[in-house]
Amino acid sequence: MTEFPSQAARTAVAAALAEDESGQDITTAWSVPEGMAAVAEIRARQCGITGGLPVVAEVFAQVDPEVTVEALVPDGARLTGDDVLVRLSGSARSLITGERTALNFLQRMCGTATLTDRYVQAVAGTEARILDTRKTAPGLRALDKYAVTVGGGRNHRLNLAAMVLLKENHIAAAGGVTTAIDAVRRGMARTGQKVETDVEVQTVAQAVAALDAGARWIMLDNMPVTDIEMVVKIRAERADASRILLEASGTVRLDSVRAIAETGVDLISVGALTHSAPALDLTMLLTTDSVPCPR
Repeated sequence: MTEFPSQAARTAVAAALAEDESGQDITTAWSVPEGMAAVAEIRARQCGITGGLPVVAEVFAQVDPEVTVEALVPDGARLTGDDVLVRLSGSARSLITGERTALNFLQRMCGTATLTDRYVQAVAGTEARILDTRKTAPGLRALDKYAVTVGGGRNHRLNLAAMVLLKENHIAAAGGVTTAIDAVRRGMARTGQKVETDVEVQTVAQAVAALDAGARWIMLDNMPVTDIEMVVKIRAERADASRILLEASGTVRLDSVRAIAETGVDLISVGALTHSAPALDLTMLLTTDSVPCPR
């Protein structure tokens, strides 16, 4: 997902503004003069990666279409601290009413992009690519996954219909790795669909079973590095090795991701990118003396 998900942002922003009762901002209505115009800036207070800047324009388009929003850096820019990301101008009331909602989205998305970048940098020089997961905030998945790509990561499946991912419970219910893979193939044949299939395994023996069943994408879940290395070696000995993707997953941390990448896996999926990324510290402040709005 390399393009900003405009429709998803529109829906999420509308829900956020409704939750905030933005049309009934009594504090602003009672304390800020009605005819006041102002300029505001969104500024970073720490280093990081910008992600999700178009969401600011969407927030203020819904709060007050007369507000002008100017992004001063692109998504993916490296922030060194105290950088100005966005300049806004318009009704002071509108700027203040939309402030928190805009920052809530932008801080989260910049935080996700920043954490993703740290993982990508941690595996630099290896062949491994960093993937996200479906461990996203309900209703914000498209925005979360966009932020991952801004940080240099890649998206795993967007939703349950995008591809097959045979996880531990599917395999247990089906009666084993081989049985589950065969069942999926029958399902594809029956429906006429052909999609990518990722098979989750927890042991070397299960990985071998998946390879023998013809799996082309295998997720090595919560496996020790030594076991991952063993599966990588087993794959290398197969005639079809170049057609098989190996993905490591499960409790991947910044202090462990390099060692995992150096095993020779192709992909490393990291749930923390979207479920545990700390928000980037941003602030939005009025910057000039207020003036009467033109009539």
